[in-house]
Amino acid sequence: MHLAVAARSDVGMVRSGNEDSFFAEADSRRGVFMVADGMGGHAAGEVASEMAVQIVARTLLPLESAQQPDAADRTAQSLRDANRAIYERMLAENDKQGMGTTASVLLLSEGRYLIGQIGDSRVYMLRDGALLQLTKDHSYVQEQVDAGLLTPEQARYHPYSNVITRCVGASESVEPDLYAGEVRAGDVFLVASDGLTGMVDDRRLQQILLARTGPGRIVDSLISEANGRGGLDNITAIVIQVVGAESASAG
Repeated sequence: MHLAVAARSDVGMVRSGNEDSFFAEADSRRGVFMVADGMGGHAAGEVASEMAVQIVARTLLPLESAQQPDAADRTAQSLRDANRAIYERMLAENDKQGMGTTASVLLLSEGRYLIGQIGDSRVYMLRDGALLQLTKDHSYVQEQVDAGLLTPEQARYHPYSNVITRCVGASESVEPDLYAGEVRAGDVFLVASDGLTGMVDDRRLQQILLARTGPGRIVDSLISEANGRGGLDNITAIVIQVVGAESASAG
């Protein structure tokens, strides 16, 4: 696959530190991308998100393809391994109490995508002008939406909109959601923390992703938009443009 990639993280307009971490690497075989949004005081969130990214990337980089028979199992296991490591460190270090992280992992190869998801960071796909959210948030407000008690618009502005119901590291075990599907030339993928998606609604995300420019400028526009709307949280975005099916490059 030929992929054009850009990734960036920004502290935002309010926070003093950045607890987000990300990973983005693409070659001629496949691309591996991940956003982790940490939580916990005394820089514990930064530690949790960085641990998750390192553990998952180390496991998934050797994969040749998202279509390998064991790709889904390895993706899920990498997130379980990250959960175990973070949980054990939280128990061992007093200043790490309550730390954890979201994790959204995207693999692209040979015309397929594979996603592992825990928490409320998101993966989107723009196809033929339409923006699709490929993941579902593990959050209190999403559960209320699913139960018919809130509309998506009400959930967006709910006072508990940042309360997540599943994360990496908070408990002894966790199960990720897995998603898979087809990739076509012209598709654009976005992996982002809620510092972006909580500030910029899907309609505006769609408009920015439709810009006929490179992924670097799109990432900069996304972060500028979130900061322009208040930048209340750390903002991380990875944009992947699927240019073709022959080879891949990261930039």
